[in-house]
Amino acid sequence: MKPLEGVTILDLSRVLAGPYCTAMLADLGADVIKVESGHGDDSRHIAPYVQGESLYFSMLNRGKKSVCLDLKDATDRERFFTLCEEADVLVENFRPGVTERLGIDEKSLGERFPSLIYCSISGFGQTGSMRSKPAYDIIAQALSGLMAATGPEGGHPTRIGESLGDVCAGMFASWSICAALFARERDGERLGCHLDVSMLDCLFAMQVTNLAQFIAGGPTPAPIGNRHPLSAPFDSFEASDGQVIIAVINNPLFARLAECMEAPELLTDPRFANDEQRCIHQAALKAEIERWTRHYSVKDVCSRLDEAGVPASPIWDIAQLAESQHAEDRQLLLDMGQWKSPAQPVFFNGQRVVCHRPAPTLGQHTVDLDQEIDA
Repeated sequence: MKPLEGVTILDLSRVLAGPYCTAMLADLGADVIKVESGHGDDSRHIAPYVQGESLYFSMLNRGKKSVCLDLKDATDRERFFTLCEEADVLVENFRPGVTERLGIDEKSLGERFPSLIYCSISGFGQTGSMRSKPAYDIIAQALSGLMAATGPEGGHPTRIGESLGDVCAGMFASWSICAALFARERDGERLGCHLDVSMLDCLFAMQVTNLAQFIAGGPTPAPIGNRHPLSAPFDSFEASDGQVIIAVINNPLFARLAECMEAPELLTDPRFANDEQRCIHQAALKAEIERWTRHYSVKDVCSRLDEAGVPASPIWDIAQLAESQHAEDRQLLLDMGQWKSPAQPVFFNGQRVVCHRPAPTLGQHTVDLDQEIDA
């Protein structure tokens, strides 16, 4: 199952957002040609290393080819144009303005290669007052409103524990590329398209709960720890040996929780009559629940609530999930020989669709390009 087999993608991107996007497309069968400078993608030099190769780079560039070109050099730029002749998609994440100076911007290439789908990924987009501002994920998180709503209650805003701005921009980019490819084929006209993907825009659009509060005129979302701003009980609770997550969003679930706790009086308490009231009185409700959870281990609480159909879980670290039976059942990590690599998370007809070819060494396929040009 390789739905993108036959699609050729030129990947001019570096580090995370762009390479994440094109790795997903390579998994689906696309032929991804990574165009690098002589220095190579910066992520080649990010630890940890396995047998001298960056594991970070390897996970993001599996299944791709690598050619070395100096796009400031006129001869290499012509070699690059040769690649564009056969390409369906180009992905770049330069700061806006750089591609114009190099003569490889969407307008210039669109005139020469009208069927090319050109995807630009940046921190703040190709237009707008912040378009030229340098960006890393933490900058996008800080400006998005997401960081301001994350952290312990009453504490300082906190970065989410992953480069979510980069990752979600890569996901939206891959989604839009597939949509543009479909539209091009459906319409029977090989017309290209310019896709403008902004990390900040993506982070903003993903905040469904925060935006609902803002648009409705509610309080500006602020750090509130693990609890949900609109539902209760929906939080972490102290058990005898750690913390347990309990998530209840409606009255039937709350009734099941009260039954597990052997506390029917909670159902007649007006403070807990519905989700809105439970949220207003969440501190009092949390105290009631913790009087119960503290008598049991995390495992016991989860077992009791699982049996009753109430969503609950322990708080795992990445190793606990990766080494779990569920991770094995779902093939979350695939054996790549020297190391394991995460699979793209969607099953196609019951199978993982993944490229097992390792990431390329720097310039590994440059000779192949030269041979094609000479031919």
